[in-house]
This record gives sequence, C-alpha cells and structure tokens, in this order.
Amino acid sequence: MIKRFKVSVSKSTLDQIYNKVKKYPWNNIQKMDGWTHGTNYNYLKKISKYWTSKFNWKKQEKKINSFSNFITNVDGIKVHFIREKGSGKNPTPLLIMHGWPGSIVEFLDIIKKLAHPEKYGGKKEDAFDVIVPSLPGFGFSSPPKKPLGPRGIAKIMNKLMTKNLKYKKYIAQGGDWGATICNWLGHDNSKSCKAIHINCLTMRHPKGPQNKAEEDWDKKFNKVQIMQDGYRTIQATKPQTLAYSMNDSPVGVAAWILEKFYSWSDIKKNRLESVYSKDVLLTNIMIYLITSSFNTSSWIYFGRREEGGRYFPKNFKKIKIPTGIAKFPKEMSEWPPKSYLDRIFKIMHWTDLKKGGHFAALEQPDLFVNDLRKFLRGLNFD
Repeated sequence: MIKRFKVSVSKSTLDQIYNKVKKYPWNNIQKMDGWTHGTNYNYLKKISKYWTSKFNWKKQEKKINSFSNFITNVDGIKVHFIREKGSGKNPTPLLIMHGWPGSIVEFLDIIKKLAHPEKYGGKKEDAFDVIVPSLPGFGFSSPPKKPLGPRGIAKIMNKLMTKNLKYKKYIAQGGDWGATICNWLGHDNSKSCKAIHINCLTMRHPKGPQNKAEEDWDKKFNKVQIMQDGYRTIQATKPQTLAYSMNDSPVGVAAWILEKFYSWSDIKKNRLESVYSKDVLLTNIMIYLITSSFNTSSWIYFGRREEGGRYFPKNFKKIKIPTGIAKFPKEMSEWPPKSYLDRIFKIMHWTDLKKGGHFAALEQPDLFVNDLRKFLRGLNFD
C-alpha cells in the first residue's frame, strides 16, 4: 500500500530545536581559525544566529510538500519517497538516491527539470519518472531493526521500484551511498535495474590495483583518505555512542554535517556559501533533527562493515549493465584510472565535468541534469 505523505513539523518541535541552538555555550569552545581542525567557530556561530532569527522552516516544508510525497512499506520499513511523473507517453523510470550527510534536499531543484525537460529548454522525449527516496534510517523513512548496509538497502530499493511502484525496468542514479547502492542494484538486480549513472566510487575491486597507474592512485587515495577516516570509523564501529551526544545538540549535528559540505564541495575562496545558501544547508540539517535520524543514518556505515567493507566479494563478477560516470573535479573520493573501472563496470558514458564536487546535483544542477539526459539518450531499453 502506498499512502500520501505530508511533512508537518509541530511548533513545539521547532521551538525545542531553536531554544537549544540559542542556549549553546559558545564561550566553552576555543575560537580556532579556519577549518583545519574541524568546523569553523565563527561560521558556525554566524549560521546558528541566522538559524534562530531568519531561517524559515515552514517555507522549506512548503517546498517539500509542493511535490507528491508518499510512504510505503518495504520489508517492514516505511520508505518515504517523492514521485514526479514525467512528461510524454513513456518517460524512463529513474531512481535517484542521496548519501550521507545528504537528503532529498539535494534533488529538490532538479526533480522537475528531469521530469519535464521541455519546460527547461530540453526535449520531452528525455523525460523521466523521478523517484527520490529517503534511504532507510534517513529523514522521513523509518530505520531498519538493525544496521543495514548498502547491499541490503539496494534490495529494498529494487522492491520499492518493482513491487510497490510496479516498474518492470528502471535506471538508478547516485552519489556517495547512493552510488554504492547503484553498484549493488546493477550487480544483484540487473533484470530490473537496466542501467546506473554514478558520480562517486565508494567500492573497490577485490583483486586490487593491476598496473603502476592503479598502484599510484591507490597509494594517493589511501593517503588522502586518512584525514577523512575519523567520522567514517566512528560511524562504522560505534554509531550508538556518538548518537547520545548528537541527539541533544542541534549545533553539534550542524557542525558534524557542515564540515563535510565544506570539505567535499567545489567552493570558492574558502567560502561555503559560494556554493550553498544558508537556507539549503539548514534545511538539510533540519531534516536530520526533526526526524531524529542522525543516529540511524550512520547505521549504513556499520552495515557495510558487516557486509564486507568497501571491497566487492572475492567472487565478484563485473557489473554488466550500462554504466554512466560523471566525474566532478572536486569529488572527495578520487576516481581511479579507467582501466580499474573497466574491470568493475560496463562503461557506456563518461564525462569529465569542469566544476562541482561531492554533492553534484546540489552544487551543479544543470551540469548534472544534462549529463544524465545524455546518458539516457545513448541507451536502448527495448
């Protein structure tokens, strides 16, 4: 059963969040310059002041509710999703997925462009039926009973598309965890998922590097990722411990999330707001707070560790469905050489974009949409 869903946050919930932000003990935090040691003190204090004085959640709530929102049960999990039916007679079903610390907010400004291209300078035949879910444990979707990794979530997403929404075939797109889920959809569910488009690689081939270029990439990647492993290790090993403090601190959640948007985005002159507005940043943060999902959103890290970590299994066989790759220059997870990717995917489309980072759809919506359209045009589903 699929039910209509409307976001409606009570005044008491909002007041509780805002009061905690207002009462945050700033004097107990060292005023360290820059972002080297973590989220910048001055910026966090500035956006927190805006949060409680000018930010209008109800305006953002209205924007989310301007789309058709639904809730449906998949394997005992209440999955929330936005569905925008595309123009024309036969729009291609598109499942588009966020990661951490993102949400459906990443896609709000591209949904209609993908579903109704003729209204934005495109062609009606490029239209998609757009399905944007909140991943299990994230946002408005309920959590699984225990941590579930991306392979398990891929199974749920496939059931959402084929059982609940009755699509016989579809394509999937994702970055971050969305990309990992795409990998598993292509690997395990190729009868229904007919193509994937990704803007991030988070999985590795079990046989590792096979030539010098790949070995050089591997060494560089591991060195760069040392500074990223702090949050990842905590969320993959002790997510519950972290949850106790974050559950009572909106400013703490904001700091944890904002640091990633700063570090992983193609910003100018060290200014986070050269890419994102305060409203966009706070709306994404608020979704974690109003749904109390900061804890359960981190479960996917724990779940992947139990699934075997970032490596495909030893018996891994190449993903044989068409794969499109959008390579944005400031992606925090540096892409390996194409020779490495060719052993994982059947690459049918590759684009080196000139700007943009990890949150590609949010940073460069037009580049993102155009690349996805080009990928679709090159495919034949008949």
